[in-house]
Amino acid sequence: MQLLANPTLRLYIGAALISLSPVWVKLVDVSATASAFWRLAIGGVVIAAFLVVARKRLDLPVRIWFVLALAALFLAADLWFYHRSIQFIGPGLATLLANFQVFVLAAAGFVVLREPPSTRQLIAIPLALLGLALIVGVDWNELPADYRLGLIFGFGAAVTYAGYLLAMRRSRRDSTNRVPSREIAIVSLVGAAMLGITTMAEGGSLAISNTADIGWLVCYGVLSHGCGMLFITSSLPHVTTTQAGIGLLLQPTLSFVWDVMFFARPMSLAELAGAVIALLAIYLGSRARSEQAQGPR
Repeated sequence: MQLLANPTLRLYIGAALISLSPVWVKLVDVSATASAFWRLAIGGVVIAAFLVVARKRLDLPVRIWFVLALAALFLAADLWFYHRSIQFIGPGLATLLANFQVFVLAAAGFVVLREPPSTRQLIAIPLALLGLALIVGVDWNELPADYRLGLIFGFGAAVTYAGYLLAMRRSRRDSTNRVPSREIAIVSLVGAAMLGITTMAEGGSLAISNTADIGWLVCYGVLSHGCGMLFITSSLPHVTTTQAGIGLLLQPTLSFVWDVMFFARPMSLAELAGAVIALLAIYLGSRARSEQAQGPR
C-alpha cells in the first residue's frame, strides 16, 4: 500500500488498468451498448462506495448537476462509438483513434475559446494523419465496409470524449468544492442509465448469459473503470505535465500491445511505424494542456 502513496505510480497503474478496457469488451459475449452499460454501472457503484467510505462530501449545486448530465450524455455516446469500433477494427486501433480527442480539444479551443494551437499541436496533427495512413492505408475505397465503419466509430469516440472532457472541465470550473471522483461517480451512474435505456430502445438486453461474461464485466467495471479512474483522478493534481502526458500515452500503447498479445493482431513494419508516429503525435498534442490528460478511457 505504501507504493500507492506515490502519485506517479498511481497514475501509471491507473492508465494500465484502463488500457485493458478494450480487452474486456472483446472478450464478452454481450452487445456493445450492454457492455458499456455494465462498465459504467459497476464502476460507478465502486467509485460511489469509495466516496461513502472516505466520507467525501456528496452535495453539489443544482447548476453543476446539469453540466454533469451533459458530461454523462457525452460519455455514454463515447462508449457507444468506442465499443463498436473495437468490434470492427480491434482494441489497439480503436483506442488509438479514440485518443485523437486531444486534437478535437485543440480545435475546440481554437474555434470556441480563440486559443491558438501551440507549435507542438501544429506538428502533432500532420504526424497523427501520417501515422494513421501507415496503419490503414491511403485508399479509403480499398478498405472493407466493416473496417471503414470501425474507423468512423473511432473518430466518433474521439469527438464525443472531447465533449465529455470539456463538460467535466466546466463542472470543475463552476464548483467551489472540487471532488473529481464524486463527479465521475455521478457521471458514470447517469451515463449507465442512459445506456440502459439505449439498449432497450435498440431491442437489446442487459442480461448476462454465462459466468465467464460476468467475470469479464466485473473486471471491466471494478478494475478498468472504478480503480483505474480513482487512481488517475487522485494522482493528476500531484504530477507534472510530462508525467500526465506519459500517462495518457501509456493507455493506447498498452491497448495495442494487448491486441497483439491476446488477439494475434498482425503488425507489419509500416503499421508498427504508423502506431509509433501516431502515439508520438498524441503525446505532443496532449503536452499543451495537462488537463486534457484527465481522461484516459
